[in-house]
Amino acid sequence: MRCVLETTLVHLALVAEVSADRAIDHGGVFRHPFRFQRLRLDVGLEDVSRFGEGPAAAAG
Repeated sequence: MRCVLETTLVHLALVAEVSADRAIDHGGVFRHPFRFQRLRLDVGLEDVSRFGEGPAAAAG
């Protein structure tokens, strides 16, 4: 089963590393929150695929 996530597009200025988990409990609630890890000042916007694009999107 593939989850559809709601997104809000924002102005692209910085790259951040996050952790996320698609695990859902029996009530249909995500078990683990989306967490900010760190800013990636060593990575530019041109180095990152936009949400829903690139090989990571196909991996699901």
